[in-house]
Amino acid sequence: MYISQAYTGLTDAWRYLVGIIVVFIATQIGSLPFIIAIAMKSFEDNLSPEDFEDQSVLMNLFDSNTTLLFMLLGFAVGLLGLFLWVRYVHKQKLTALTTSRKKIDWGRILFSFGLIAVVTIVLTYIDYKSNPEDYVYQFDAGLFAVLAVIAIVFIPLQSAMEEYVFRGYLMQGIGVFANNKWLPLIITSVAFGGLHYWNPEVDKIGPIIMVYYIGTGFFLGIMTLMDEGLELALGFHIGNNLIAALLVSADWTVFQTESILLDVSEPSTGFDVLVPVLVMYPLFLAIMATRYKWKGWKSKLFGEVYQPSIQQ
Repeated sequence: MYISQAYTGLTDAWRYLVGIIVVFIATQIGSLPFIIAIAMKSFEDNLSPEDFEDQSVLMNLFDSNTTLLFMLLGFAVGLLGLFLWVRYVHKQKLTALTTSRKKIDWGRILFSFGLIAVVTIVLTYIDYKSNPEDYVYQFDAGLFAVLAVIAIVFIPLQSAMEEYVFRGYLMQGIGVFANNKWLPLIITSVAFGGLHYWNPEVDKIGPIIMVYYIGTGFFLGIMTLMDEGLELALGFHIGNNLIAALLVSADWTVFQTESILLDVSEPSTGFDVLVPVLVMYPLFLAIMATRYKWKGWKSKLFGEVYQPSIQQ
């Protein structure tokens, strides 16, 4: 079982509690260049703390590519901090944190990446053709090339950090102490969604979007438990964020990029927000369940977690 892979290393409670603090500190260290740059720019432009109550002021201090790079650096350093902590404090290998298989299945990562990439591109193309007034074609080869380099390098690290923290480290850690799978699934999914509460999308669309964020947490968590590994969740998360950053942006999203298209429509606050959770996610799970022959849903999602009788 995937959660039981935690027993290939050291599982003392203090290691997990301190580990979360270490990852947080590492993330903040990675954010220092952004903080320093903001301070220097504020001094040059004679900005006061009150000016930053409007988030648009912060987002417009630098060009979008520079801002994106600064925002993603913290995730990259946080991921490095997690890997070092797991390797040298938990004495657990990266493979065991990633999967219950003998080695990481890159084919699974590529499959889920391709699945969400193709679906996103096709649906965006259909909407663009159906509602051209909702989009502005803003492709600039030079700016897009810089965006592509930043996105291809750093967005996988940002997405991987979130997956390794929530569906990996916390899923295994909580599962070990709860001795079941349903509690870590609930806690990590709600915590993952809650972490997005401060995104600008919440102010723009309203609290209903939290259903999407928390629902996404459950979707990725179910995927991880049913497949006994992080690979599918990693590929899906990376594909979703990377294609979105390159393909279409909006002036009210957390990542404002030099994408091919700019969405200028008013975001929906109704059923459209729930479609991914109620329709698309069950469909994706059905596709993966069929391809990878998932069985034993009850035991994999609600069963107990057992410590292997023989330590690896």
